[in-house]
Amino acid sequence: MISLTAGALMAVSALASPAQAATAPSISGKGGFVLNNATGATVYSKTADTRRQMASTTKIMTAAVVLSTKGVDLNRKVTVKQAYRDYVTKQGASTADLRTGDKVTVRQLLYGTMLPSGCDAAYALADTFGTGSTNAARTKSFIAKMNAKATELKLKNTKFDSFDGISQAGNNYTTPRDLAKIAQYAMKNSNFRAVVKATSYKSTAPTSTGGTRTYTWYNTNKLLGSYNGAIGIKTGTGTAAGPCLVFAATRGTKTLVGVVLNGSDRYKDAAKLLDYGFGSSTAKTMKLRSLPADAQRD
Repeated sequence: MISLTAGALMAVSALASPAQAATAPSISGKGGFVLNNATGATVYSKTADTRRQMASTTKIMTAAVVLSTKGVDLNRKVTVKQAYRDYVTKQGASTADLRTGDKVTVRQLLYGTMLPSGCDAAYALADTFGTGSTNAARTKSFIAKMNAKATELKLKNTKFDSFDGISQAGNNYTTPRDLAKIAQYAMKNSNFRAVVKATSYKSTAPTSTGGTRTYTWYNTNKLLGSYNGAIGIKTGTGTAAGPCLVFAATRGTKTLVGVVLNGSDRYKDAAKLLDYGFGSSTAKTMKLRSLPADAQRD
């Protein structure tokens, strides 16, 4: 009689959640979180409220602040300053290889920030959308806007001291839960969704000498084109942060948004977590999209 009761309970449990595997997967990430994009309901959680460095996943908020600016003009032209290139060289940072004097649009800067994880492009956005009389003042005011947005989203465990994730004082942190909420907020914007879904982006910009330069960027997020239904979002890697990934996928009418922080096998982690949420088993056979030899890695 006991075994029958246990069997009945198991059957009821299985019926209660037909679209989700019975056991939550183990992941390499020190932190992880997945939410249902439509409802905000938690699908998976691992040390979800532990503060961690987030590296270049910071740029999700950078883009979100720009796109939420009232009356933002994505076709506005921004002249590339030598300071942006010098910054990347000094930091040894990932780059969109923006050339001094070129006139690029805000839209191009968003692609340059999110696809090759260009810290020069992120700097250009912060410098353009911040206020003040110097580069330093403008970037500082932009970071203040990032923190204001975190407050607006009621995130108690997130702080920014950087527009791109390169933190001098280590005061640039979030949690898996908070970062998933930032991503969920950003994904409400159709322009943001278009950017982070692109595996590559090619465009032209006028140069300072009257010529035309072609920029080609590849998305560092290898989950795109590898996991069925993947629609974004952003990679990040840093000494303190480790490998990070913010990801999203849609299957049918269901969209999941997730985060892996400090995960040595972040793409496999993401695939396993998405499978868990979708009730599928494609992670085992997933082959990662390879990046061209000259593409940025993040």
